[in-house]
Amino acid sequence: MVKMRPETKKRVQTVIKFSKTAFHWGFIPLIIYLGLKQGGEPGMPEPTLLR
Repeated sequence: MVKMRPETKKRVQTVIKFSKTAFHWGFIPLIIYLGLKQGGEPGMPEPTLLR
């Protein structure tokens, strides 16, 4: 295992924790955005949030 200074280890842990939180809260909105942007099959009307 790589030996790190305590400050470096704490910084890496903070980055990993932030990444997990960002992924946790951003995954579903990303999927919804991509679904609305790309749309359905060809010939289908554009989806909107009101339909």
